[in-house]
Amino acid sequence: MTQTLLETTDLTVRFGGHVAVNRVTCSFRAGELTAIVGPNGAGKTTYFNLISGQIGVTGGRVRLRGQDVTRFSVSRRCRLGLGRAFQLTNLFPELTVFENVRLVMQSRMGQGFRLLSMAQSHREVADAAMAVLERVSLDALRGQKVSELSHGNQRKLEVAMLIALEPDVYMFDEPTAGMSVDEAPVVLDLIAELKQDRDRTILLVEHKMDVIRTLADRIIVLHNGELVADGPPAEVMASDVVQEAYMGKEIADA
Repeated sequence: MTQTLLETTDLTVRFGGHVAVNRVTCSFRAGELTAIVGPNGAGKTTYFNLISGQIGVTGGRVRLRGQDVTRFSVSRRCRLGLGRAFQLTNLFPELTVFENVRLVMQSRMGQGFRLLSMAQSHREVADAAMAVLERVSLDALRGQKVSELSHGNQRKLEVAMLIALEPDVYMFDEPTAGMSVDEAPVVLDLIAELKQDRDRTILLVEHKMDVIRTLADRIIVLHNGELVADGPPAEVMASDVVQEAYMGKEIADA
């Protein structure tokens, strides 16, 4: 049986009288890419925030490899194998492209800046960082400050930093948002490549249906903070509940 890497049980968050995510129970297995879809305001990014620890839960549980991480900090979840690329850029703008990736490498290895005084270790980290930059086609910009990058290249750098973490769970929130037609395929090809690692799982929030059809093994649908559909892409996309959600119609009570 395929291992469950991540699961949420009755996950809920309220903001005043508004229930943004309502008792969402879902599990995510190794070797699977799950697309999380729904109309604007459905709770997709909020659900991501609850899983990654950006916001606290009102109720329910988050488990990573069976361990309850509901009350863990973002950094602790990251160390346990949860990696997230953000919808908005979350980089070190005054450092270079290379330095951003190298810092992630050092953090993952549990090494601080003392690596800089250890020539062999420093060389190994530098080589590994450059290999990641080559994968996202940013090696030619390695010496450029992040603040000088185009929005699309900043998004590619976020993906590079996530890859450098080597997490068990990859979380991508609209990874191609703001990218040009020429830039987006680099990131999508990388995600397709990451799918080949059957020991990890990928969660993808995405609005572009062509991307979802190409990459997803499974789709879950959120609407008004609730999980309303879960299954294979063709089946879910053809369902009345998804058609109604994307057409903006009211979904009848099941």
